[in-house]
Amino acid sequence: MAKTRIWRGTTILSVRRGDEVALGGDGQVSLGSTVMKADAVKVRRLLDGQVLTGIAGSAADGLALLERFEGQLKSQNANMLRAAIELAKQWRTDRALRRLDALLVVADARHSLLISGSGDVIQPSDGILAAGSGGSYALAAARALCQHTGLGARAVVEAALTIAASIDVYTNSHLTIESLPCPS
Repeated sequence: MAKTRIWRGTTILSVRRGDEVALGGDGQVSLGSTVMKADAVKVRRLLDGQVLTGIAGSAADGLALLERFEGQLKSQNANMLRAAIELAKQWRTDRALRRLDALLVVADARHSLLISGSGDVIQPSDGILAAGSGGSYALAAARALCQHTGLGARAVVEAALTIAASIDVYTNSHLTIESLPCPS
């Protein structure tokens, strides 16, 4: 039996600090041990720039979920929390959606959330979320930077993703970072 190749890659990180929330991701897409693309953009703005999103996992699956999430945002009158819950319910119960292999990290001025296909909608207690192959490294780096420096959210995301890229072979340093002002 032939072994299937697995697409790997992506590190997504969101940090909420002070009056800013930032969300960033690397640009690497790998197939097995081969880098297929080094400059993919996995971070997007939705709803006229009010919502930041990051995709971890299969690109096609992530984009399909992103489109559904955007539809939920519109139908829920831009209420990101409700849109996330509705997407997670749909994702878990819809036969076709259940097969999608991706995670979404989303943030607006008030909330940061991780949305998964198992029905999870997770809001971190410390304002830091990470997903993807280098997610654990980026999360650890971001927590240390937040505890021991005065860096802003965007600078923490950039530094932590750079650290993750130096450790995880499926993460590179071609970064896309977006940020939003938020009430402190």
